[in-house]
Amino acid sequence: MNERRALALGLSAVLFWSTVATAFKITLAEFTPIQMLTIASIVSALALFIICALRGHLNLITSTFFANPWYYLLLGLINPLAYYLIIFKAYSLLPASQAQSINYSWAITLTFMAAIFLGQTIRKQDWLACVLSYLGVIVIATKGDVLSLKFDSPLGVGLALLSTLLWAGYWILNTKNQAEPVVVVLLGFLVAIPFAIGLNVYEGAPWGQISFKGWAAVTYVGLFEMGITFVLWLSALKNTNNTARISNLIFAAPFISLILLATIIGEDIHPSTLVGLVMIIIGLVVQQLKFSSKQTRSVSSS
Repeated sequence: MNERRALALGLSAVLFWSTVATAFKITLAEFTPIQMLTIASIVSALALFIICALRGHLNLITSTFFANPWYYLLLGLINPLAYYLIIFKAYSLLPASQAQSINYSWAITLTFMAAIFLGQTIRKQDWLACVLSYLGVIVIATKGDVLSLKFDSPLGVGLALLSTLLWAGYWILNTKNQAEPVVVVLLGFLVAIPFAIGLNVYEGAPWGQISFKGWAAVTYVGLFEMGITFVLWLSALKNTNNTARISNLIFAAPFISLILLATIIGEDIHPSTLVGLVMIIIGLVVQQLKFSSKQTRSVSSS
């Protein structure tokens, strides 16, 4: 294992993910969510196809798909099609700082979906993490006026929360999938692209007024939110003996993102967003403590 390489790859992935909320907002200034999904998916598919070619995995694309076509069709419809369409729409309705922060609660959603669909146990730490994280969501959505429960965009908040269900559901479906991960993600884009093109035809939004800046931003999203960064993150995890240390790097991403949103596009970061985000992150840390304890017990007993 190469720990320095793993750390460099992990930090690169986190830094790229830290920029995507800003890129989302820049892109959505010129693209509709459906247009953005379509172009970003095409860019991602091309990037992942090249990576598969360089790794000698092109022969796995068709064999993996036809081994279980309905399964991969379902995966592609969930992610990227439904997930990104919904999260892009949430970003168009909410400040990026709010949409991103709410989306970070997906790991808590995953815990409860795993209990329902995989029979995993919900422990005390999970309930505490749930209370902290979803209270943080309410703080963000109400701008700190928790008792009023008044949202600037109830639809935007609802879509951001729905995206966590879709993302968690996608990983639940992937739990026992032993196929090459990059190929699996590529298949999702290949499934989604025809549907996205069809949605574009139905929507009928114009393409002629999009500037070079818009095209550059959507290309960036396709490469560094939906494509290459996933490969960097997987490579980081494969090159380390300390998965927890690499995984914990992700907690820095939302805070770096807030700084970028404020400095690059001048978004006003409401104090309640920072408070709510801290609550969500504390909830995620509490949730991880459960796994650390479990891992310690299993090591000491072996």
